[in-house]
Amino acid sequence: MKHILFGGDGFVGRHLAQKLLADGEEVVVADIVNDNKSFYREATIVACDVTRPDMVAAVPISADDMVYNLSAKMLSPLQIRSKRHDFFYPVNYDGTKNIIEAMDKAGAGRLVHFTTDMIYGHTKTYPMTEEHPVAPLGEYGQSKLDTEVLAAEWRQKGMSISLFRPRLIIGPGRLGILEKLFKLIDANLPVPMIGSGKNPYQFISVFDCAEAARLAWKAGVPNEAYNLGSINPPPVRKLLGDLIRHAGSKSFLIPTPAWAVKRTLDLFDLVNMPIMDPEQYLIADENCVLDVSKGERQLGWVPQYRDEDMLIAAYDEYRAAKARSGSSASAQVAPAE
Repeated sequence: MKHILFGGDGFVGRHLAQKLLADGEEVVVADIVNDNKSFYREATIVACDVTRPDMVAAVPISADDMVYNLSAKMLSPLQIRSKRHDFFYPVNYDGTKNIIEAMDKAGAGRLVHFTTDMIYGHTKTYPMTEEHPVAPLGEYGQSKLDTEVLAAEWRQKGMSISLFRPRLIIGPGRLGILEKLFKLIDANLPVPMIGSGKNPYQFISVFDCAEAARLAWKAGVPNEAYNLGSINPPPVRKLLGDLIRHAGSKSFLIPTPAWAVKRTLDLFDLVNMPIMDPEQYLIADENCVLDVSKGERQLGWVPQYRDEDMLIAAYDEYRAAKARSGSSASAQVAPAE
């Protein structure tokens, strides 16, 4: 049996590959890039663009193999409204379809597939279980929801597909939208919040995501969906305040009227000058906390990393990268503790 990781050179993929290799498993990394070979020197590497059915079909899938779909287009870099569908769908939906069809042709019937918590849209119940209503607020969430519909169709045909819906994944090697926050703090500038900052904000560690995928395989790939998020996330105000203190910055937090900020961001988005993606800012002041107890009950998965520690670790990595690059800006700010 092999473990086939589509998008395996990406953020979650390389950490999952490490885990599987450490367990003595045979791993095939199928990705359009292979920039992180040091993470999985013992893996077989196959060039694969998931948007091309011929390249997906060329990946050596066998009937008893375990397949993981970790390929995705994310909300960063920002896209203007007219380009979002064509940006997200070829990889997120068409790529998933190509992978499942190649699996079917090979007789492979087990898939772990990552979607997103953004399929839920606005918070209706708190905390949000996997039964929360789904109503995505944009093309990214919709593209991922459509893959869940696709998965349901293939489950009816006999496939076993475990779905994971993570919150914002952070860890070594990915900054995304956090880079804007870190730049404000480094420059000792005010940090505006959308709303009062009393609502919690929940991350999920890349290491916890990789472990969830491994445990789904160990559990026999249940035909279920699982939320992935931290436990007991702190309020935004505390999360950012602790980071500012850690950084030794003179930045301070500014609460804002959420409705006014959202309408302003809507206007920028309407004129094709997006500052944030609507799927991010429209829920920024809501209690978007995922209930992750189902993963513990069915897979034995318990997240190990705290939001405060994850954010500070991401900031420290950002500062270290700046120091290595010899950026003049890094010399203007007090070093992190």
